[in-house]
Amino acid sequence: MTLAIAAVMFMLVLDGSILNTSLPAIAASQGVPPLALSAVVTAYLLAASAVLPLSSWLGERHGMRKIFLVGVGLFTLASLLCGLAQTPGQLVLARVLQGAGGGLLLPIGRTIALRGARKEDIVGIQALLVWPALFGPVLGPPLGGFLSTYATWRWNFLLNVPIGLIGMALLARWVPRDEPGPARPFDMVGFIGAAGGLTLFIGGVEWVSHDIGRAQGHLASVLCVLAGLATLVWTVGHLRRATHPVVSLSPFEHRSFVVSTVGGTLAATAIQSTPFLLPLLFQLGMGRDAVSAGAMLLPYFAANLGMKTVTTPILQRFGFRTVMIASGLISALSIAAFALVDAQTPWVLLISLLMVSGASRSMSMTAINTLAVADLPQHKLGASSTLAAISSQVAGAMGVAVGALVLAAMAHLGGREHLAVGDFSAAFLVVAVFNALAVVQFWRMPHQAGAEILRPRESRG
Repeated sequence: MTLAIAAVMFMLVLDGSILNTSLPAIAASQGVPPLALSAVVTAYLLAASAVLPLSSWLGERHGMRKIFLVGVGLFTLASLLCGLAQTPGQLVLARVLQGAGGGLLLPIGRTIALRGARKEDIVGIQALLVWPALFGPVLGPPLGGFLSTYATWRWNFLLNVPIGLIGMALLARWVPRDEPGPARPFDMVGFIGAAGGLTLFIGGVEWVSHDIGRAQGHLASVLCVLAGLATLVWTVGHLRRATHPVVSLSPFEHRSFVVSTVGGTLAATAIQSTPFLLPLLFQLGMGRDAVSAGAMLLPYFAANLGMKTVTTPILQRFGFRTVMIASGLISALSIAAFALVDAQTPWVLLISLLMVSGASRSMSMTAINTLAVADLPQHKLGASSTLAAISSQVAGAMGVAVGALVLAAMAHLGGREHLAVGDFSAAFLVVAVFNALAVVQFWRMPHQAGAEILRPRESRG
């Protein structure tokens, strides 16, 4: 069951990361400039952000299994419509529908996978649930470049159709039916505040990243970000007072959840920014084409995959606090080390650095996501999954925006229209600081944080 859910999550994350490299090909086929298709990316993000706060309530009201299948079906249908779109307008509308389906999948899939799980099984479940977020951003760019170059950009979307249909069949077979819960009143005010705040904030961050490099237009995008933050702050106050909040904040009563969410958002911002910066460095700083630049990330991917075989034993041996601090430090240092990479860097050194960075990010994210639910009772899993999905969405948008902002700022300060290798050095150093700030959060954890989740297997060992 967990593997089927992870496969659906992988489809979701891959779709988001595969598109950026395909936008020029899509724009050429539609006869419009690439920047005119930025709405294709933004429409998905905004639709997913608007639906996220609603997902937990819908799952409780109608059953998690049913809503998850609806989300997969909606995402699959929308992918087909994207692949068949004949105009930019049709593609944007299909992406809105796709985003609505995607907004249901992340939180509900995590809730289903963890529902009823034994404490000793949570580490393994989280390891499976984390790999889509780790592998998708690495595989997406080279796959998108390959399909757009040697086939057609439409396959970027049509590829989701068979995966979605197979996923629905497996989920219908293996996910047990669940009865809808009691009819909890719908918090319309909380939903409007959360959906509106997330839409403004994430949309504003995306807007800022597109405004970078333009002479004008920054004020409106910054005001959008600030309006989103203000709305979210107001909404948090409402959710704390509401009798039946659309998104419960009760998981924040647990210190392990607070530390892993705050630190995890900072770490994920750095981790999501790195796969965005590396292909650009390989192309602009080392003269590689899009396909070979994406292929150079394969050691990064391999280390992510290989780390999964030792994640659980490492956590059981050293505990969450030690592992999260150590892997966070290694991740921050390896990201900072990319600031020294240029066309003269020996291949052995570059591959080693990619593998160290990939392995540390894999270890970090598995530990962070596992600790987030380690001390939570079953009835809080739905709320924690929604909050984790919101954190992931924010970190993904911030990761790209931070990287793009630093690159543009360095080019502007240097009086250049084109990026230089030194611009990437500054970007990697700034991103590494985000990862280092996450380590500061992890340092605040008690030494026995999450020990209960590891104890059953230790006692048998």
